[in-house]
Amino acid sequence: MPASRNLFRRTLIIAALSAIASPAFAQWKPTRPINLIVPWAAGGSTDQVTRVTAAELEKALGQTIVIVNQPGASGAIGTKSALDAPKDGYTWTAGAAQDLGAYQALGSVNTSIKDWHLFLNVANVQVIGVNPTRPWKTAKELLDAMKAKPGQISVATAGVTSAGHAAMDEIVKATGVKYKEVSYDGGNPAVVAAVAGEADLTTQLAVEQADMIRGKRLRPLATVSDKAIELEGFGTIPSLSKDLPGFNAPANYFGIFLPKGVPDEVVKTIEKIWAEQMVKSEALKKYATSRGALFNPLAGQAAQTAVWPAVQVNAWNLHNSGKTKVAPDTVGIPKP
Repeated sequence: MPASRNLFRRTLIIAALSAIASPAFAQWKPTRPINLIVPWAAGGSTDQVTRVTAAELEKALGQTIVIVNQPGASGAIGTKSALDAPKDGYTWTAGAAQDLGAYQALGSVNTSIKDWHLFLNVANVQVIGVNPTRPWKTAKELLDAMKAKPGQISVATAGVTSAGHAAMDEIVKATGVKYKEVSYDGGNPAVVAAVAGEADLTTQLAVEQADMIRGKRLRPLATVSDKAIELEGFGTIPSLSKDLPGFNAPANYFGIFLPKGVPDEVVKTIEKIWAEQMVKSEALKKYATSRGALFNPLAGQAAQTAVWPAVQVNAWNLHNSGKTKVAPDTVGIPKP
């Protein structure tokens, strides 16, 4: 066999072996800072966990991630900014997946949960946290007061798609109580409002209330869940199911979201980081255990499956309370 042909064969063999040994995708190496839009106020649950996650991703990607707080319209403004940005992989957003899944039914952003690549970091639980000057010492006492004074007890939340509002929807569905909602541009302002006495209580997430609970500036009555939580530096917060047997609520997953249409190499690179590094992140684990959250990084189809129950429940609760523009089943969200 001529030397040139032999060399050609060897080159083909080497190329084939290299293809087998190399990753099935080109590793994405960002060449400029990434904008990560947090569609809520600084200091809230999304802002907190996103900053921890971004720091871990910066180390993995070797590039700066700029957090841009863009609150308004219950998260819709910042989410739409990410959706409308060029699909080059340099603009992401973050938040609770159940909020993202409700925007289309609400008529605020024309997008569904399936339009996004989900990279989940923690699951959060809501807590009934009352101003310590208020008289209620248990969830039962509060619910009895709400029944006795319909629409008079005020609850601070971060708006109609927020975790705090979703918690109250679940409570209303289970008990029929009526309340006065006071909305803010984020979970942290809502918590501060309850601490200041602008509202009687808040039902925002444990991660947002943790420091105020430890400092005895809020009194936690119960988790809006069928599970109690252990909060580092405080102790056990009982579940609402203790006073409402059979009560439960789906897990409220948070994460970073990339709109579909970004380059495949971007998605594959972040998926690889999630599978190999984020699942072992000590920083995220520490955040979760200190704030009363569940450390549970997920991506791809596993993430879509995990968030779907909360998307369904949240969208239909919003619809049943008259806050949606269209029925959720008309935009692909059947009743749970």
